[in-house]
Amino acid sequence: MTQADIKQVVVCADDYALNAPVSQGIVALAVLGRLSATSVMTLSPRWAEDAVALRDVRERLDVGVHLDWTSRFAMDAGHGHGLNVVMARAMLHLYRAQAVQDEIERQLDAFEAHWQAVPDHIDGHQHIQQFAVLRDALAEVLMRRYGSSDQRPWLRVSQVAQPGLKAKVISAMGAHALERWAQHSAWPTVSPLLGAYGFDGGLDDYARHMQTWLAHLPAQKPALIMCHPAVSAQADDAIGTARKREFAYLASHDFVQHMVDANVRLVRGSGKPMQEK
Repeated sequence: MTQADIKQVVVCADDYALNAPVSQGIVALAVLGRLSATSVMTLSPRWAEDAVALRDVRERLDVGVHLDWTSRFAMDAGHGHGLNVVMARAMLHLYRAQAVQDEIERQLDAFEAHWQAVPDHIDGHQHIQQFAVLRDALAEVLMRRYGSSDQRPWLRVSQVAQPGLKAKVISAMGAHALERWAQHSAWPTVSPLLGAYGFDGGLDDYARHMQTWLAHLPAQKPALIMCHPAVSAQADDAIGTARKREFAYLASHDFVQHMVDANVRLVRGSGKPMQEK
């Protein structure tokens, strides 16, 4: 096997700062070298506190912003709704572009205030970064804030590599439109996206999902597998049990072996080197 035969993947843990078990799990996996990115919920009141622990592993993974219109934090902030409502409002163009831009700026400001650096990447909670109106507002903000930067934050584009109904739904959320803008603007992206499943099943089921995702990685460029780990399940977290299961698998030797078996290695979407453990 030559170096050219090895496929590359960004493994990104979403929802950093959602709660203590999520943040603790992500930091632990970064220490183990099992992740190459994490996305931060900057509306969370935990972000200022949890940024401290993340700084210890900042050379081991990309750290970016998980734009949020659908969590309880977004609802508490006054602009959030459930996913179906946000999708409908976006499709009907009921969001004011300036208001969306202002909110994106606020979430980016909150990230940079505690991270003291620009984000390595930008994506969205439940893929909202590519919804109609929101993606156009994001494009405006990106060009204004980072357009002249030598290291532009890369975008997650939620085009999917594996078949299935959930994959089709995610692709229909505006991935192609966001990809077209990025290509036209020479903006860095990472796609396709893998990691979508029903948050059900047991540990062996998740391991089989991962093996399937690894098998579907393209050979030509890095793709992205999203994950949602936590060291424990919090009672008010609807997918807390799945988070605990994902953490157990990602921390295990099985994950390492499955990467080896699939001829896959971790990379950072920013192109920065992976620091050795």
